[in-house]
Amino acid sequence: MKDIKERFKIMQEDNRIIVEHVYKTFNVYLDKANSIKEKLLFWKRNRKETREVLKDINLTIKNGEAVALIGVNGSGKSTLLKLMTKIIYPNKGKITTNGKLTSLLELGAGFHPDFSGRENIYFNASIFGLTRKEIDKRLDKIIEFSELGSYIDNPVRTYSSGMYMRLAFSVAINVDAEILLVDEILSVGDQHFQEKCINKMKELKNEGKTMVFVTHSLESARELCDRAIWLNKGIIQMDGATNEVIDEYIKQTT
Repeated sequence: MKDIKERFKIMQEDNRIIVEHVYKTFNVYLDKANSIKEKLLFWKRNRKETREVLKDINLTIKNGEAVALIGVNGSGKSTLLKLMTKIIYPNKGKITTNGKLTSLLELGAGFHPDFSGRENIYFNASIFGLTRKEIDKRLDKIIEFSELGSYIDNPVRTYSSGMYMRLAFSVAINVDAEILLVDEILSVGDQHFQEKCINKMKELKNEGKTMVFVTHSLESARELCDRAIWLNKGIIQMDGATNEVIDEYIKQTT
């Protein structure tokens, strides 16, 4: 019995993310009434359309893999990433994640606009499960990587989108997570910091971290990821070696 449990534990650790028969739909209101008066006068409004964003998605991401999710806008990439973080949940199917997870999905999510960057480091890192003492140890490293300098003590509502990204990325990579989920936000900011982020993600990959990376930058995907999953209209069109998937994607979409 003990051997079976040990084997199951090893199998779980080897498979960081397991997506089984996942479906996701959203209701889109075409002419929603916004007031009581409109609801009374235009009672035929509130027509809605159910859109199936993901259809029977099945995939397994192993420990240490760097995976790019590619596809045109509306193909379901960001929705799948949000399902993996459990920000939203599937209508059908199951997603299992094994290991501590950190995500960069929406710029500045979890930041309080009226507090300084320094204060928001404490708030944001605590959401990822770090204690005050652990954050104290990492604080200088986070600030140094963000390159915000004296701006770290300014309210984050005064930050540009690039500064938001610097702070969010710096916190996310310093919480010792086994799984890192990154949406398109690395397209924000200057070229120098984008390259710095990519280099840091390469470093994390070499340390054995598992990464899922939503991007329209096919060159970044080629550089960073050893596997790519092409989503097309909510289904997996192709899953395989990065260069092969990207070459086929380009061939069929240009």
